[in-house]
Amino acid sequence: MKDAVDRLTPMGVMVLALLREADMHPYEMVRLLRVRHDDRLLTITNGTLYHTVARLQRSGLIDEVGIDREGNRPERTTYTLTDAGRDAVIAWVQRELPKVDRPAEFRIALAEAHNLERDDTVELLRARRAALVDDHVLHRDGLRKATAKGVPAQVLVEIERQEALLEAELRWLDTLLARLEADTIPWGPSAFTDSDRYLAQRKAAQQ
Repeated sequence: MKDAVDRLTPMGVMVLALLREADMHPYEMVRLLRVRHDDRLLTITNGTLYHTVARLQRSGLIDEVGIDREGNRPERTTYTLTDAGRDAVIAWVQRELPKVDRPAEFRIALAEAHNLERDDTVELLRARRAALVDDHVLHRDGLRKATAKGVPAQVLVEIERQEALLEAELRWLDTLLARLEADTIPWGPSAFTDSDRYLAQRKAAQQ
């Protein structure tokens, strides 16, 4: 399992997460990712996604469940998530959610954190918060010391920005943790219902 998780790319995680929702073919995956604006998280191309699907199948994380063809359309292979794939996406999110040195991966992990149970998510985010506090203190104290020593302000602007970003993320994270712990936000794999909006997205993506 560790090797499978280590080999997962952010695109691979997104594909596995889609297949947690339902079996689907790659064309539907691409359209869903785009209609949900997940291309703000990573670059989505047909070629990259199809290559990712093939790699996931070779790794035993997904499997074919059927091939269909309508009219003059090309054949479409529908895939399903295997038990190994289900475990891999959860393990990847659990690994990346508390890390503070992999911002691109964290955004994917956060986007898919709803696949974890509430208590698991809170525990991982609390670990992240502890690391963020340490990082924020380091930048804040370093900035103060540098300023006191007369270091020119123009060479400190990057440190100023990072300190401000860390402070802002801590405020946001405290708010999210409070919502999760107070149970005011639906959470977990069983928290989703097939809303009209979701069903409409799926239907449009299947065309």
